[in-house]
Order: sequence, then structure tokens, then C-alpha cells
Amino acid sequence: MESAEIDAYLRRIGAERPDSPTGSALRELHVRHLRAVPFENLSIHLGEEIVLAEGPLVEKVVGARRGGFCYELNGAFGALLTALGFEVTVLAARVHGEAGRLGIPYDHMALRVRTADGGDWLADVGFGAHSHFPLAFGERGEQDDPGGTFAIDEVQGVGRADGASVEDLDVLRDGTPQYRLETRPRVLRDFVAGAWWHRTSPDSHFTQSLVCSRLTEDGGRITLSGRTLTTTGADGVRDVRQLAADDDVLPVYRESFGIRLDRVPAVRERDVSG
Repeated sequence: MESAEIDAYLRRIGAERPDSPTGSALRELHVRHLRAVPFENLSIHLGEEIVLAEGPLVEKVVGARRGGFCYELNGAFGALLTALGFEVTVLAARVHGEAGRLGIPYDHMALRVRTADGGDWLADVGFGAHSHFPLAFGERGEQDDPGGTFAIDEVQGVGRADGASVEDLDVLRDGTPQYRLETRPRVLRDFVAGAWWHRTSPDSHFTQSLVCSRLTEDGGRITLSGRTLTTTGADGVRDVRQLAADDDVLPVYRESFGIRLDRVPAVRERDVSG
């Protein structure tokens, strides 16, 4: 990224250019990204191409003022951090589902970030409702965050015979496993098949529903799922409204998420004839 692109990205998230790639600078960039750039899967339902390369990802987030899902958000954020002098390693993860089942390989992408002051952090701006600030990568106790109580635990009783590594880590929120993280370094192109599955498979939750969500300034969250608008305060109190018409939906995308659309995205009907 060139200097002008860095400045444009920083303006997009309302952040100043840090003097040094420190842990405190990373915290500020992380929470500002979550507030400004929504977690959304609209491209899947608008028929838009998703390209896992630095240029297109940054253009989508900065130029088009859109959001994305994990590969897009963490991919773009990782490019920004690298350009600012942080040491960034891309990591793969598998999301914990129902009954302890793990998602597909390359199900999720997160970032390991080392800072100039000796910090080693797990940064993730692409998991929806998650930690507001980076988590200390080497800490094995509980870590308090405005988004909950988090922990990064070593996975017990696994070996390479069952497809897991003895170095795998489980990331937990309020005691519930969120995803299983590999520590082996990856690159963006490793996630192409995972992104393709998530945007095409009828078994992917991204093809089954619409979501657009971001952190609010007060630490709450605003989410538009189809025509359901949910605003959650920092105290956990939720306000849920049903939007009746397209003329109600488009202004919410524009005013609450900064996304300008000429039509309302809709989940396509699944073909069950076969």
C-alpha cells in the first residue's frame, strides 16, 4: 500500500496514523475498524465477485466503503497493519458449530500481530460479535474485554492422526469455544476454496441468510438481518424492529452502515429439485 492509500484507509476508520506500531496503536486501530467497517455478506446475495487479493479487498473496504466477511475484513486490515510496520501473520481456523462439530478447513481467517514494543496479539475484525480489542496471543488465562471474557487455550488430547495439530488453540468467549486456531502461517490465497464454499454452498450459513453488523460507539451493536433491525446497547438491552418495505431498508444500510445500494439484497431460493 502506498502512503495515500494508507491515509485513505485511516480516514475510512477514523484513525490517526500511529507514530509507531505498538500494542496501544493496534488496540485503537482494531476497535475503530470494528466501529466503521461492517461485517456483512451482501456480496453473496448481490452476485458480486469476491477476490482474495490485497488490492481488491482494500478497494472494497476503502474505495467502495463496504464491509465483508472474515477473509475480506482481516485480509484488508492485515494489509493496513503491514503497511504501518506491524508484523502480521495470517492464520487459519475452523469455527465451532453445534454438538462440538468443527467447520471446514480454512473456515475462518484471523491475524497474529507482533508489535514494536514486544507484544504478540490475536487480532480479528472479521468474526462479527467478538472481542473489541486484540487478545494477548500467549496468555492462557481469562482476558476481560468489553465484548466478553475471552481465553486462548491449548487444545487437549489431539494429534496429527485426527487432523489437528498439538499446537492448535481454541478461542473461547464466555466459556464457549468460538473457533479452533492453527498456528501455522498462511497466505491469502490459501483461503480461496474456503471463501468459495462459503459463498456457494447451500450448507453455508452465509448463503442462507443476510447479515450486516457493526460495533457502535457506545460498545453495543447494530445488526440488519434481512428486514430485521436489532440494536443492542452496551448494557445488553436489545431493541428489535421489523422493516416493512424496501424504502425502509435502503436508508438503514446507508445511514447506519454507510453502504449505498440501488436495490435490497435478498436470499436466493434454494433449488431442491435435485
